[in-house]
Parts: sequence; C-alpha cells; structure tokens
Amino acid sequence: MGHISLPPPPPRVGLVSVGMKIIQQDGAAALFSGVSATVLRQTLYSTTRMGLYDILKQKWTDPNSNNMPLMKKITAGLIAGGVGAAVGNPADVAMVRMQADGRLPLAQRRNYKSVLDAISQMAKNEGVASLWRGSSLTVNRAMLVTASQLASYDQFKESILEKGLMKDGLGTHITASFAAGFVAAVASNPVDVIKTRVMNMKVEAGMVPPYSGAIDCAMKTIRAEGPMSLYKGFIPTISRQGPFTVVLFVTLEQVRKLLKEF
Repeated sequence: MGHISLPPPPPRVGLVSVGMKIIQQDGAAALFSGVSATVLRQTLYSTTRMGLYDILKQKWTDPNSNNMPLMKKITAGLIAGGVGAAVGNPADVAMVRMQADGRLPLAQRRNYKSVLDAISQMAKNEGVASLWRGSSLTVNRAMLVTASQLASYDQFKESILEKGLMKDGLGTHITASFAAGFVAAVASNPVDVIKTRVMNMKVEAGMVPPYSGAIDCAMKTIRAEGPMSLYKGFIPTISRQGPFTVVLFVTLEQVRKLLKEF
C-alpha cells in the first residue's frame, strides 16, 4: 500500500505577522481599536483595586515589623482585585468587543463608535446583564492578577531590602515590579484565553452557545488544542504585563513619596 500524504500543518501565526496583516487590511489605526475602552477600564479597575489594597495593607500590616505576612498580602489582593473587576467589567466587555469587531466580516460588524457607544448598544440590544457577561472570569482573573502582582511586588521588594541587595530606590522598584509582572502573566494567561473566548462568542437566537461557561470552555479548549493552548499569546501578555507593571509600581512609589512629603 502506498503512503497517504497528509497536507502540511498550517504555519504558526506570530505577533508580528498578525500585526502586519491588521495594518494591511484595516490600517495602522486598527492597532489602537478599543483604546478608549482600555483607558476607561484601567481607570475604574486600577483605581479601585490599588486603593482598596492599600487600605487593607494599612489595616493588616504588623506595626512592630512594618511588614504584612504573605498570606495576608494574597488575601488583600484577592479582595481588591475582585471588587475592582466588578466595577470595571462593562468597559472590559466593551474593550474585547471593540478589538474583535474589525476582524469580523462586514455584515457582522457592530461598528461601535466609542466605549460609551459600545456599552449603550450592548445594554439596549442585549440587556444590562450583558455588560457583566463573563464577569466571573474577569473577577477570577483580576483576583489572580492582583494577588500575584501586588503580593509578589511587596514580597520581592521586602526580600531585596532585607537581604541588602539594593537600597530602597528606583533599581529596587524596577526589579521587584518586573518580577511581579512575570508572576502575574503566568497566573493570568490561562484565564485570559478562556475569558476572551467566552466574551467574544456569538450567541444566536434559538441556538446552543458554543460554551456553557468558563469550565466548559477550558475543557473544550484543552481537549481540542492541548493544555498549552491556555498559554497562547503568552509573549504578547508578558510584553504587556512587564512594562505595564514597571510603570505602575514605579509611578505608585513616586506618588507615595510625594504624599509623604506633604
């Protein structure tokens, strides 16, 4: 019997090739689709979680050692992340929808004009509850990210200072924040993959949804594509989380320094 020749597997699509394809098809401006939603989401989410974490940190810090145990840091991060995600979820859904809209066929595009238009259209056409579609995933992700990001930053910073590796300054803040960004990326990437698929699925009237929930989506994804499929997009994730976390904590430390002077 002759051997059956199988077609070669499709080439893997990378970050650069996707970016070039988007620019060719929709122009450079398409790379910034959903920016208004991203800004609103980060404003609501980050302000809430950072503020609440600091409040809990002040309450739970040991006055003698001036440190907070790791488990309390994680608990504070979980609480702060969950509350922040609930507040920012409508903008989060709008961000995912706006970024995906340009990749849809023309007949299926929703053509959102802005984040407020996206939120308004979703509330009008799909009900107010649609603004919290996938909120369980968003809350779980935010709890993981905030706990891993804030707790690991404080822990890395304390370890660096206690061991005398560096003084409390910019070098310490950058080192601890980059390490925290890596930890957050590892913890959050699987939830990101599932969240995006659930939020972006099209639910046709009278048809069974592609996924019944987050766990169903995770199981179907692993079954069809393997466990490492949950780490698709990890390079873009760490490329975003690393610089963002560095800017976040370096800025936060400078703000804290200014507030102490007043």
